[in-house]
Amino acid sequence: MGQGTPGGLNRQLPGDRKNDGDKKEKKFEPAAPPARVGRKQRKQKGSEAAARIPAVTPLTKCKLRLLKLERIKDYLLMEEEFVANQERLKPQEEKTEEDRSKVDDLRGSPMSVGNLEELIDENHAIVSSSVGPEYYVGILSFVDKDQLEPGCAILMHNKVLSVVGLLQDDVDPMVSVMKVEKAPLESYADIGGLDAQIQEIKEAVELPLTHPELYEDIGIKPPKGVILYGEPGTGKTLLAKAVANSTSATFLRVVGSELIQKYLGDGPKLVRELFRVADDLSPSIVFIDEIDAVGTKRYDAHSGGEREIQRTMLELLNQLDGFDSRGDVKVILATNKIESLDPALLRPGRIDRKIEFPLPDIKTRRRIFQIHTARMTLADDVNLEEFVMTKDEFSGADIKAICTEAGLLALRERRMKVTHADFKKAKDKVMFKKKEGVPEGLYM
Repeated sequence: MGQGTPGGLNRQLPGDRKNDGDKKEKKFEPAAPPARVGRKQRKQKGSEAAARIPAVTPLTKCKLRLLKLERIKDYLLMEEEFVANQERLKPQEEKTEEDRSKVDDLRGSPMSVGNLEELIDENHAIVSSSVGPEYYVGILSFVDKDQLEPGCAILMHNKVLSVVGLLQDDVDPMVSVMKVEKAPLESYADIGGLDAQIQEIKEAVELPLTHPELYEDIGIKPPKGVILYGEPGTGKTLLAKAVANSTSATFLRVVGSELIQKYLGDGPKLVRELFRVADDLSPSIVFIDEIDAVGTKRYDAHSGGEREIQRTMLELLNQLDGFDSRGDVKVILATNKIESLDPALLRPGRIDRKIEFPLPDIKTRRRIFQIHTARMTLADDVNLEEFVMTKDEFSGADIKAICTEAGLLALRERRMKVTHADFKKAKDKVMFKKKEGVPEGLYM
């Protein structure tokens, strides 16, 4: 009998235990109990406890939350910077706005325009406006006092009338728009007939400006101005346009009614300003159309408006032939009622030539018809001599109206050529309106 293994026959080796585990599952073993039971764990104190970082296991949700919080942090940083800039710039903007409001209060809105009559000292002056008397006022510190001189246009406070500014451009705006910047398209070739009138206006207006030595050699003074008078539509304004087209001198055109102003003294002031600008821009030509608006005969006026018109005319008389010489400034007046003008306006020395514009004769009619029909497409049956030889009194404007009306009648019937019947209908229509007025039922 041999000796057995220590511990008996049923004892298993470690290698045999693994083989048994494959056949039999392990039993559930509960977790080990905590080391302490019934006692509260105390927090550690000291630098070691503060420096110790708890272990964090990052997950996907934690990373997304981190990104979201970083974006919120960036937005809050931008907002903080914006608020800081606003707080830093707000005092500066408030100060600028306060200064601007102070200047606006000093200047006033709106400002009054007046004239500087006299400088008393550096800070005081006497000013006047068109609607009131003269005032002794102060000059504010920001006004350029080197530019101030008696007679200049200034800006005044609307309440205390102190001088708050200076108008650099002392030319009246109404005078500046009277200057003809672009020459008219009409020339002497567009005027039918009127050869004698063209010759006279060239001798009186153009020749003294272009060749003044001719008048010096012959020993006479050139004419100062001319007046064009005649029936309406005879070519007075057209001839003035031709003068403006042909000359290189400055051309100022004004209607007589523009010289009548609302406030007392503005009309004479505008006349003075007109001739002052003409003298500064000389050689120049001043054309005043419808002069009968201000140049009527003087009579006992019963209203302030009538007296103001007469004062404007007196200033015009003074400028035409006053104490000061006008130099190279020529005046052309135009009216169709010369009998209503004041004799002082028409006397030699102010108006040296009176040029009459009669109704056109047969030769002039033919020339005017040729000018207005030169670009029209006429049919073969058109006979203009019938209208040239008619006994009806045509003016140049009537002939132009006939040609225009004939073209409109052809256009109404969708024809590209104007026939003789169109001219006849146009002539009857124009003459009917001229003699009888508006046809009955035209505006019904």
